[in-house]
Amino acid sequence: MAVIQWFPGHMAKAIRQVEEKLPLVDIVFELVDARIPLSSRNPELKRLMKDKPHLIVMTKMDLADPEMTKKWIAYFKNEVGVRAIAIDSKANITVKNITKITESILADKLAHEEEKGLKERPIRAMTIGIPNVGKSTLLNRLVNRKVAQVGDTPGVTKGQQWLRSSKKLELLDTPGILWPKFEDPETGQKLALTGAIKDQRFASDDVALFAIKYFKQYHPHNLQERYHLSDDDMTLSDIDLLLTITKKVGMQEDYERASERLIQDTRKEKIGRYTLDTNFGSDSQHA
Repeated sequence: MAVIQWFPGHMAKAIRQVEEKLPLVDIVFELVDARIPLSSRNPELKRLMKDKPHLIVMTKMDLADPEMTKKWIAYFKNEVGVRAIAIDSKANITVKNITKITESILADKLAHEEEKGLKERPIRAMTIGIPNVGKSTLLNRLVNRKVAQVGDTPGVTKGQQWLRSSKKLELLDTPGILWPKFEDPETGQKLALTGAIKDQRFASDDVALFAIKYFKQYHPHNLQERYHLSDDDMTLSDIDLLLTITKKVGMQEDYERASERLIQDTRKEKIGRYTLDTNFGSDSQHA
């Protein structure tokens, strides 16, 4: 299985820009994909944030396993010491929930400014995260108009821009940023399967085999139902099962095209809701 990496030049530039602008903001909204809440945390950005107050915003909660999402929120709070919130960026309640929890995190700072007689001002927040994590969708919801371009492929946002959400909140948008090397090769597979890495940068059959292995272990009935697989089919090796799925979807021997189909089915929730990060172990790389 080939090692997946993707770190174009504009991402290195974006990291430098984030470092330059951090002193200007009160808080960082660290967006992570609820399907891969640990694997989608960029250790480079975490290093830059240092002690800056921040909120982990778990996007795409409507695609993730709801029970696992609850466990990850608890994990971040109890083990990592960072508040987290899971959101569906399309829901109207999103703006209210994020504003409320942000005011709670910054309560001491805001109270101190009020005591000093400083003029009330909007909270300034920076949004950061990996490509295709849903930043643009969230920003459009927070601002209540289409100000950020939305796409299903990574790398849509290229620069930074300030946006006004309300009298209480100003936002600095940033491009999606990956990091130069994934310490765990499986991280690359997870990022590829969920759409954070451009499809041209990885072998579709490798990622499809990773998906098959996951669904066989955690959601076998969903896999069976989607591709009309028998119990005997489910005892096949991952490779043989991919070939069986290829025939089931009418693609004969074209397993590469079937692999692309399986990847898209996974991303579009056609095999059900899922969370690829299942290990609540050490967060040393990301904490």
